[in-house]
Amino acid sequence: MRHIISVLMENEAGALARVVGLFAQRGYNIESLNVAPTDDATLSRLTLVTKGEDRVVEQITKHLNKLIDVVKLVDLTEGSHIERELMMVKVRATGAQREEVKRTCDIFRGQIIDVTPTTYTIQVTGNEEKVNAFMDALSGATIMEVVRTGVSGLARGDKTLSL
Repeated sequence: MRHIISVLMENEAGALARVVGLFAQRGYNIESLNVAPTDDATLSRLTLVTKGEDRVVEQITKHLNKLIDVVKLVDLTEGSHIERELMMVKVRATGAQREEVKRTCDIFRGQIIDVTPTTYTIQVTGNEEKVNAFMDALSGATIMEVVRTGVSGLARGDKTLSL
């Protein structure tokens, strides 16, 4: 099962390396990793996606909680949550294909953020399924380059990950 784990941690050198090291030591895979400072400059929020049985993910969270840099964590997939990912994709588009790529972009509510005579650079945001579906819809176009941010997520409603 896919799990989104959100971690509030000290914004200090080496903190991220300790979290990643914990996964590496135990042979767990991180599918997506996103980290940035919060409104409190002393704290960072790390969001990671991993796959595994509930029992295994429970062990991961217990080990994460033991790290001195970790202030608080939550498995967002245990409750109602919102998740988003940003993807930018550069597509070769010439002739009639330009209009088809533009139509596909409009269907997925993407934005064309750069245009040249032979390429479009498109920005798409949404959950992982939407971003993957957009890539599938572009199958007829020549994809030159793709960059994805990884998942960011928040619990719905009043539930927060804060001090």
